[in-house]
Amino acid sequence: VQLQASGGGLVQAGGSLRLSCAASGGTFRSYTMGWFRQAPGKEREFVAGISGNYDRTYYADSVKGRFTISRDNGKNTQYLQMNSLKPEDTAVYYCATDTLGFTVGRTMYNYDYWGPGTLVTVSS
Repeated sequence: VQLQASGGGLVQAGGSLRLSCAASGGTFRSYTMGWFRQAPGKEREFVAGISGNYDRTYYADSVKGRFTISRDNGKNTQYLQMNSLKPEDTAVYYCATDTLGFTVGRTMYNYDYWGPGTLVTVSS
């Protein structure tokens, strides 16, 4: 499975961005997908996840109500709509997939394939 994230960039606080993650290989519709982020000097953290066939979604408390994860199984793509962005959302955002599990994991160790990341910078 190969993942490629896009859509990062520079945005002012309060603005919006939509990240995309295109997947190739494997059976996309059955895989849990997730987004993580890593800010400078910090550990990579869970942002949001979405289950394969049943579209259950989970969010980190820090992004609930502002971010929305979704997927289009016909396009083998997942999305992260980010609204009301804050400077503390600045990080490299990574998409990941869990090809082995059946639940939406919230740690890095639940995911076995990762994309290269896309930088999101939110200015104050």
